[in-house]
Amino acid sequence: VQLQASGGGSVQAGGSLRLSCLASGYTFKNYDMGWFRQAPGKERLFVAAITWNGGDRYFAESVKGRFTISRDNSKNTVYLQMNSLKPEDTAVYYCAVFTGGRYFGAGSYSYWGQGTLVTVSS
Repeated sequence: VQLQASGGGSVQAGGSLRLSCLASGYTFKNYDMGWFRQAPGKERLFVAAITWNGGDRYFAESVKGRFTISRDNSKNTVYLQMNSLKPEDTAVYYCAVFTGGRYFGAGSYSYWGQGTLVTVSS
């Protein structure tokens, strides 16, 4: 299993970024996916998740109304659209494969990408 996250960068507060995560090595369309983030010196936290067919989506309270998650099963890719970015959104963002449990828990995900850095300046 390989997950390649991309799309991170530096942006000013109020700006937008779209992260992508290209999956390979397994049947992507069969699995729910999630995004987490980890700020320097802090634990990895849940951001968003999407079910295998995109029918259900879940978000952390801190990003509701600003971030959206989507997927394209024909491209083996999951996306995280981030709008109205804030300095506190600065973190390394990771995509992961959900394999069971609670969407909000990192332990429910068995495979992780390498992460992509998002920096939001005020």
